[in-house]
Amino acid sequence: MKTHSQFLLELWQEARTRLTDQLAELTTEDLKKTLSPSPNSVGFLLRHIAEVELLFAKNVFKAPGITVHAATLIAKHDTGEWNNLNALKDFLGYAFESLKEIIEIQIEDYWEQSVTTAEFGIKTRAEALGRIASHTAYHSGQLALVLKYGK
Repeated sequence: MKTHSQFLLELWQEARTRLTDQLAELTTEDLKKTLSPSPNSVGFLLRHIAEVELLFAKNVFKAPGITVHAATLIAKHDTGEWNNLNALKDFLGYAFESLKEIIEIQIEDYWEQSVTTAEFGIKTRAEALGRIASHTAYHSGQLALVLKYGK
């Protein structure tokens, strides 16, 4: 029988396919694309997704050893610096593995425990996982639109 952590991990991984399914066809030229009037490029969105996943692993799920410099959150806009496709894919992979590892090791009652953040208030850790899954899926939808219609 599967644990809560195993079920929740499967749910999160499936939701994240909205992002990962787009990565295989991505080119370096795609990273600069934007969809007017939004200034945020594909590269910015990819970096942002990874940063927020790492912030969740560190701050919400208390994963040890993770340091995050949330450059997209600090800048609050696209600075044009996220244009290295391999580095972005590696960073997204690191974010995925970091969050995956902390989800896998949780005990059953962990998911019912509350966590408080300035960004979204008090949530159970299960609700917080829903928050990061929907955050990644939301921006993955933006990515799809920028890749299809952006210049």
